[in-house]
Amino acid sequence: MRYSGDRIRSVNFSAFTVPTDAPEADGTFAWNSTTLVLVEISAANEAGVGYTYGNGAVASFGHHLAQTCVLNQSPFDIPMLHASMLRAVRNDGSRGIAAMAISALDIALWDLKARLLETSVTQLLGRAQASIPVYGSGGFTSYTNAQLTKQFSGWAAQGIGMMKMKVGSDSSTDPARVKAARKAIGSSNQLFVDANGAYTGKQALALADIFAEQSVTWFEEPVSSDHLETLHLIRERAPAGMAIAAGEYGYDSFYFRRMLQAGAVDVLQLDATRCCGFTGFLEGAAIAASFGTPLSAHCAPTLHMHVGCAVPTLKHIEYFHDHVRIEQMLFDGFIAQKNGSLTPDSSRSGLGLTLKRKDAERYAA
Repeated sequence: MRYSGDRIRSVNFSAFTVPTDAPEADGTFAWNSTTLVLVEISAANEAGVGYTYGNGAVASFGHHLAQTCVLNQSPFDIPMLHASMLRAVRNDGSRGIAAMAISALDIALWDLKARLLETSVTQLLGRAQASIPVYGSGGFTSYTNAQLTKQFSGWAAQGIGMMKMKVGSDSSTDPARVKAARKAIGSSNQLFVDANGAYTGKQALALADIFAEQSVTWFEEPVSSDHLETLHLIRERAPAGMAIAAGEYGYDSFYFRRMLQAGAVDVLQLDATRCCGFTGFLEGAAIAASFGTPLSAHCAPTLHMHVGCAVPTLKHIEYFHDHVRIEQMLFDGFIAQKNGSLTPDSSRSGLGLTLKRKDAERYAA
């Protein structure tokens, strides 16, 4: 154990914008780059790393929070620091950029604490599962059917048994695209669709029946997650065997509770890079457990495999094409999925990640 009562002596934010390897779009948005906002927190000759995905403004706001709430504090007092950050953003709005900044800081604090104790984050939190299944996520609406087929058949060849595609840009072409995806992965693998809230309620109900013909087992955000009554209606009327999922835009436990109280989802999605870090993720998991609702982790697979192993009700982690690519590019210690699952390396302290500084410099925002 290296920790000897030292206080947090520095907190540094940086941002890296990485172009996509092809144009990408979903049902409601299109993009050609992704920004990772990184924070490094130092104490007692150790540095913890955390990150989120979002606008570079997260770094500026995170710097303010660090100066106000984190510097010169004990790195072991994560609950106190987390509560302090939540209080500090009251008048700025506690969701969106503020929550994402807290997320990155909270994750870095957990990484730092584990490093100071010379253990992994997985061991620090305690394991409920040794590894977590993943689903390959991509199939963007900007892809041709040939691109979609290549990506999905490639994942299937790597042992991934679940794949998710984007729908919603053009509802008239979605049935044919889903049929092409099913052909690419065969009958033995699971097929998921994600509309990112693009459909109306009646569109979603009609397409759910059509997608069921291709044995789609997961319909994510068929309508906006803000429309809880409509989500509940779709959940009630969707074909048997098709789970309705949402929650990735939740920034706090109140959001998750409202969604579950509305009976809006079969599976609740949590994202530690948005819902105030590992602390917020575990709070959301506890709320979901009280409703008997299983969980899925949204994106950022390198982070979620650590906190996910501490949650017995976590079904799987989204192995998102962009984030897998970026995390592999920017970090030593990246762990790829194997035979459809992610398993943290408990022999490495913290999250086991080190920024590839020279490689990252070219993407500095």
